[in-house]
Order: sequence, then C-alpha cells, then structure tokens
Amino acid sequence: MTSGLFIYFFLALHLKSMHRYSVVAADVNEDVKIEVLFLPENCTQKSGKGDLVNAHYDGYLAKDGSKFYCSRSVKDGHPQWFVVGVGQVLKGLDVGMLGMCPGEKRKLTVPPSLAFGAKGKAPVPPNATVIFEVELYSVSRGPRSLEAFKEMDLDQDKSLTEEEIRTYLKSQDLKNTGKTKEENFYDGVVKDVLLRNDADRDGTLSVKEYNVYGHDEL
Repeated sequence: MTSGLFIYFFLALHLKSMHRYSVVAADVNEDVKIEVLFLPENCTQKSGKGDLVNAHYDGYLAKDGSKFYCSRSVKDGHPQWFVVGVGQVLKGLDVGMLGMCPGEKRKLTVPPSLAFGAKGKAPVPPNATVIFEVELYSVSRGPRSLEAFKEMDLDQDKSLTEEEIRTYLKSQDLKNTGKTKEENFYDGVVKDVLLRNDADRDGTLSVKEYNVYGHDEL
C-alpha cells in the first residue's frame, strides 16, 4: 500500500469513528460540526473524557470570521493544558476535541447552545455560532484515574509532590513527541495545577484533592 493510500485509509476510518463524538447531551438538539484539517499518519493515543491535553486554539465568529480569542496571545503563548470532557472549557470544545490524535488539527463549528449561549460574552455577541481551529500537541492518560495517580506517585506515599507531577508531564511529552519542553514551561504548569487543586495549600496533592471529579476508582 502506498503512503498516500495508507493515509486515505486511516483518515476514512478515523472520520467514521468521529460520528459518535458529535453526539451531545440529550437536552441539546445541536451538534458540533467537526472537520479534520490535518491527521498525522501515526496516532499513539486518542483523547478521551478525563484526559489531560495540551493544545492551541483560536476562536472566530462564524458570522464574519473575526477572531475573538487566540491561545497563543495568553499565558506567554504556551499551549493550554486542560482536562477534556469535564467542563474546564466550553462544551463545544469538550465535545469536539474527543478522539483527537497528538498532532491533529481540527475546525470545530459550535452552535450557541454549546458556546456562549443566548447572553454571549464580550466580545462574542448573544446567540453566536463560533468556530475554533484547534491543534492538539499531546494527550496524557486521564489524570484523575487510579492508574495515573499510581504512576505519578513515585514514592507511593499517596500524595503528589511538585517534582512527581513535573516528572510525569515530562515522561508523557517524551512518549508522545520524543522530546521535552523547557523547564520554565513545566514550572508554570505545575504551579497552575497546585493553585487549582491544592485545597489545603500544603504544596502537595492528596488523593482527595486529586480526585476532584469523584471517580469511583479512587
């Protein structure tokens, strides 16, 4: 099979699998339209609900194409880290980014009900359909799973230190991209993780703090 035919075959299978990811909650009658702009030939791991992802995304108004958001212009231009499928980003992004491969690029057309709703949010007007162009850089195993916690907890003391979190993130980058990022990048990510989740401010994450989504396995 030539490389061109292989890519076409892989793309066809991937697009077929995407139908299940465009289905949204039962109380919403609109879907996210997903267009794959680029798909890498090799896909090491697809994103799933609860996975930690690293991505850049730009937001545009569908009406006139004007840009209202660019992740490259915030947080020193670093790609955004967030857990997909659990409400940390807009519902349309949560839905539209499921099943993505590291390196994949997508165009997501999101209806108002899955974006900023009837009220809007400046500069997005009320009842606006929006478009996101997303580039996914990495996918890490669901950070709230027992398996991931055990993998991060190197000394098995049932708490995660800054260094353990940093080591885990580096290992996932090496696995998915073959290289790590600059140290100040990980410093920023770890600081943000602790700021959001370290409820008792002791500098570590306990099992309870880590399991903010209440997964049964923890």
